[in-house]
Amino acid sequence: MGNKKHDGIEQPSSNAKQEQLNTFRVQNDGKPLTTNQGLRVDDDEHSLKAGTRGPTIMEDFHFREKMTHFDHERIPERVVHARGFGAHGVFELYESLSEFTKAKFLTDTSKQTPIFIRFSTVAGSRGSSDTVRDVRGFAVKFYTEEGNYDLVGNNMPVFFIQDAIKFPDFVHAVKPEPPNEIPQASSAHDTFWDFVGTNTESAHMIMWVMSGRALPRSFRMMEGFGVHTFRFINEEGKSHFVKFHWKPKLGIHSLVWDETQKVAGKDPDFNRRDLWDAINEGNFPEFELGVQILKEEDEFSFSFDILDSTKLWPEEVVPVRIIGKMTLNRNTDNFFAETEQVAFHSGHVVPGIDFTNDPLLQGRLFSYTDTQLLRLGGPNFAEIPINRPITPVHNNQRDGMHRMTINPGQVSYHNNGLANNTPSTPPQSDGEYRHHEEKIEGRKIKARSHSFDDHFSQAAMFWHSMSTIEKGQIVDAFRFELGKVLSKEVRQRVVDVFSQVAEELAEQVAVEIGATATKGVAVEPTFISPALSMMNTVKSAATRKVAVLVSNGFSATEINGLLQALTQAKVKAEIVSKTQAPIAGDDGTMLEPKQSLLTAASVLYDAVYIAGGQQSVTELLSDVKSSEFVREAFLHYKTIAAVGEGKELLTAAKVALDNSANNNGALSGILLRTESQSDDTFANSFIESIAQHRHWDRTFHP
Repeated sequence: MGNKKHDGIEQPSSNAKQEQLNTFRVQNDGKPLTTNQGLRVDDDEHSLKAGTRGPTIMEDFHFREKMTHFDHERIPERVVHARGFGAHGVFELYESLSEFTKAKFLTDTSKQTPIFIRFSTVAGSRGSSDTVRDVRGFAVKFYTEEGNYDLVGNNMPVFFIQDAIKFPDFVHAVKPEPPNEIPQASSAHDTFWDFVGTNTESAHMIMWVMSGRALPRSFRMMEGFGVHTFRFINEEGKSHFVKFHWKPKLGIHSLVWDETQKVAGKDPDFNRRDLWDAINEGNFPEFELGVQILKEEDEFSFSFDILDSTKLWPEEVVPVRIIGKMTLNRNTDNFFAETEQVAFHSGHVVPGIDFTNDPLLQGRLFSYTDTQLLRLGGPNFAEIPINRPITPVHNNQRDGMHRMTINPGQVSYHNNGLANNTPSTPPQSDGEYRHHEEKIEGRKIKARSHSFDDHFSQAAMFWHSMSTIEKGQIVDAFRFELGKVLSKEVRQRVVDVFSQVAEELAEQVAVEIGATATKGVAVEPTFISPALSMMNTVKSAATRKVAVLVSNGFSATEINGLLQALTQAKVKAEIVSKTQAPIAGDDGTMLEPKQSLLTAASVLYDAVYIAGGQQSVTELLSDVKSSEFVREAFLHYKTIAAVGEGKELLTAAKVALDNSANNNGALSGILLRTESQSDDTFANSFIESIAQHRHWDRTFHP
């Protein structure tokens, strides 16, 4: 597809970014090997030598070019968000927001806007694990017809600090400690918790990080937030405050802590592999874009400051208006060229979107460009293909490292007469960006507004909005993290801080770590927000992974019916057996296992199905790893289904059955096939149970 006309102006097509990237794509299949200068090479196995056993000759320009390029293949990793993974997609608008903004991609419902997204962890290095306890970056680059717009956010709506000048301090505290570079990708150490105990503005964010929000099951199953308060500006110049939300269509789901630690060893690429596979299989992740919009005259209508990035706007007070959908539909062709070189910046905006005086946002407007100058080799990082806008670029910027644009002509300044003063700024409004006019007056001062002084009420709101299960997980997280802190003074200081959030939280943590909670100092929550609890999220079995435990002699009719039902429900089943050698069913049907008990683990799946057939079950029981597999799934609250003789494997795994529950154990997520149940009925019950994600009524904590 080419460009299309819109209001008489040539407009980029919806796949304009892909078309642009295609011009940089090089296919090597069937092509002769060349140097970077296009010279064909006769041999790429041997360097040029003086005799077969002689020294290498410096004349070998091909060797020197190849080795020099290899020596310089790595660029500095990001200071934060180093561990990331990206994908391409499109954004579609449900309804026009022309009442609030003049941004064309938010006003024209006929458009599809190309996007690139990068998910990431914050603290760890590029080589760290996906499943650590951490905030997740959620950055989206919109390639709009008015230029690139970057919505650079996280999977949590608030942040650790209120002013950007504190950002280096926070990052230094959470990073590995300087004497020994330990621990990697972990906040469970002294310097981080010393920061928390002495910088109480972080209290609200800590509640989020100690919750399941910091342990997402998948990038596809976590929310995204713009964090800051931005402005919408409409054609008349009227301003509204706005916060951005991404809502996953699959709901918000997490791993449990014991599970994340094991996944990190079994598959450190767990989240990125999940996203890559889902897109490859056509299960395109979808996120709906929502906005909270506030009139300027309501700026001071709340008990908190709307410009404070450690505060959120409760959805029950300021509803989230769903306005569009983002679909991730294409994986990258090259991780380095796209995901590693993509450059996001909070200051990349389009007409109709502007900034506020949030001091954390103001600092980000400087920091992002500054870091790209180091990482990407100079000021021309916008010319890297993944960063190029789909609109033409015309300005008087010249030269610099890695300049790719060739600008003809003698003029490179403004104003000029030799080129009729082009490129020029328009004499009147013609779609250009104009900063919102705002009256500002005040004394130059290094201070923070007293409206930012409340550090505990929203932390208390978060705690009191959680379910009993979620509160238990938060307590366990505090106990683990502070249990790794060596300093007794730091542990006590943190308990003192969170005694002001919730007395029961502080007491339960203190008793485990040898500290003392302070009574009677906890603040009362200003609001209870059910939207904060993941228990109230969407529940779906679609794209979940199921381990089907089978061996020779399995019931073929049963398995064939199950696999068909799971496929129809968009549930991904993987055959797991003792080995990866083909296995035969009771009617001679052959299956080829995807994984063996050696290469697989229950933590890599959402549910387990144990097939019927005495021979199959007996063979599985001969390997202790099969009962360990089932036992671990049980401890992580996952759905387990067993047919016929499969119940023997449950017994070997010491799985407790709730025989008083409906469906012979379904209440606790343990499903046993009864004689009266048909294959279809049992398969549907299994799928419905998977959709619940976890079965917390097992009343224990792994």
